[in-house]
Amino acid sequence: MRKWITLFSVGLLSVGLLTACSDNKSTSTSSGSSGSYKYVSDNTLTVGTNLPAPGFWDAQSPDDVKGGFEYQIAVEAAKRLGLTKGVKVVNVSFDSLVAGQAKGFDTALSQVTIKPERAKVIDFSEPYFDGDQGVMVLKSYNKPLATAAQAKDVQWGIQTGTTADAVIAKLKPTKTPRQYPETSQMFAALQAGQIDAAMIDTTILLAQANQDGGQTFKVVGQFKTNEKYGAVFPKGSKLRAKFDTVLKAMIADGTVAKLAKTQLEPTFGQNPNGVPVIPLP
Repeated sequence: MRKWITLFSVGLLSVGLLTACSDNKSTSTSSGSSGSYKYVSDNTLTVGTNLPAPGFWDAQSPDDVKGGFEYQIAVEAAKRLGLTKGVKVVNVSFDSLVAGQAKGFDTALSQVTIKPERAKVIDFSEPYFDGDQGVMVLKSYNKPLATAAQAKDVQWGIQTGTTADAVIAKLKPTKTPRQYPETSQMFAALQAGQIDAAMIDTTILLAQANQDGGQTFKVVGQFKTNEKYGAVFPKGSKLRAKFDTVLKAMIADGTVAKLAKTQLEPTFGQNPNGVPVIPLP
């Protein structure tokens, strides 16, 4: 099992060592290997995401972003792209984002797993994070949930359009999972007892459970899916290649690993590798 500090290591991100490449010109267009690109807003990197996402985006709305792993990646990328007005955040539907229907951003960072079927309608950057699918229940939940057979009898809640679909397909639960457009709706349903367990990325669940020190929810397991997150671009975006160059440089020089440690570890409250693994059928 991966060590906590190496969860965010350069080696696990599977990218080569590249020389940092920054564009120091203050301009509303990007040129070079990615060709000419016109930003949504002048001298600004407009970034889409699906809020809330504790640890990744410390905000409830685009107007109150205080930090977070993906937000800080965006801020650093904007600097290296030479954008003097920094980052503008827009909230987007996750389902629309992965379907290639969301608009109004240059790139999106929203814990999106790179998948071939998604790559048919959107473009991805190089991966910048590894993740798995976690299981969260109410703190008062006392039924065993450690095997695929036990997981089969659970009333699941999942977010629409996420990779939890693939896990559900393997589990073949006896009850039809309830789907929610937003994680906040899924968590509210769990708190209200409308579902037994919520499934989404382990890190997202750890952050949610730790918001009140574990008084409401607990993360009891995870399914090893070995997912990799990538930034999202509209299909055929001329910005992707240049953003990739910047992102690779940030991985190679340790910036991404440092941001993961400073932005994510305090939010989780525990080591994701310590969450028990539920074997898939």
